[in-house]
Amino acid sequence: MKTAGAELVAGADPVLMPKACKNSTEIQGMKNAHIRDGVAEVNFLAWLDREVAADRLHNEAELSDQLLAFRQEQDLFQEVSFDTISAAGSNAAMCHYNHMNADEPAELQMDGVYLVDSGGQYLDGTTDITRTVAIGEAGDEIRRMFTLVLKGHIALDQARFPEGTTGTHLDGFARQFLWQQGYDFDHGTGHGVGCYLSVHEGPQRIAKALNATPLKPGMVLSNEPGYYKDGAYGIRCENLVVVKEAEGLPGNDKTMLEFEHITLAPFDLRLVDESLMTADEIEWLNAYHVEVRETLSPYLSDENQQWLEAATRAI
Repeated sequence: MKTAGAELVAGADPVLMPKACKNSTEIQGMKNAHIRDGVAEVNFLAWLDREVAADRLHNEAELSDQLLAFRQEQDLFQEVSFDTISAAGSNAAMCHYNHMNADEPAELQMDGVYLVDSGGQYLDGTTDITRTVAIGEAGDEIRRMFTLVLKGHIALDQARFPEGTTGTHLDGFARQFLWQQGYDFDHGTGHGVGCYLSVHEGPQRIAKALNATPLKPGMVLSNEPGYYKDGAYGIRCENLVVVKEAEGLPGNDKTMLEFEHITLAPFDLRLVDESLMTADEIEWLNAYHVEVRETLSPYLSDENQQWLEAATRAI
């Protein structure tokens, strides 16, 4: 097993402008940080599956601490980029839940979901990722809602838009499938992210609220639609994306932009209802999982490589 270490960041300058990465070297540094963070995330998710299978249902604090321990194994890691949201069962319905403010951290509950929103500060980049994990059999309702959220995540990831577009213009991409069924979520779809700076780095953002800042190449934002059923469960799918010029378009009347995702970790296929997804959405998910598997596998133990192979299988 290799270590995803300093060889990934040769030449990267850790000091970036708040609004956007200044050049391709700095963007590559941000991507490299996400590779190491993806290794930590996969190590955690694989460990979590084994613990649940062994009927060891940890509490939210223990889970948060274990994820931190996996990040601390990674080169250039400095600290978490924000307090980890480690939310079991109905606590995940509070989108900004913090187990450290609870009287007692909740334990995982079978036949539901666990939501973990976390990130790291590395010398070459800042990460922020949310994954929603099935604990036992999640049930049809949760699978349906997860799939609607994931469809919105995919739609925003694939958006192409003309120069001058703001995040406000794009927010509906992520909400459309929830809106069609009478649902919504009460937070922004995406915030700006610095590089070894603030994990909430303006002025760019993606939200229903008016934001006049045009998206420009090099800007990093989160793509994190969700759904929260009060007192029951919460779902969020979050990757970070970087804005870049779009390529391969038949027309050239305008400068067109698009997103490139830089977060690498599997989405839980146990929560996907394939019957609600189009062929193009399934193709995106399968291609993303191939990218995750091929990029991260060289840095994983044999046991976790096998776990990732199953977690990223084609559907």
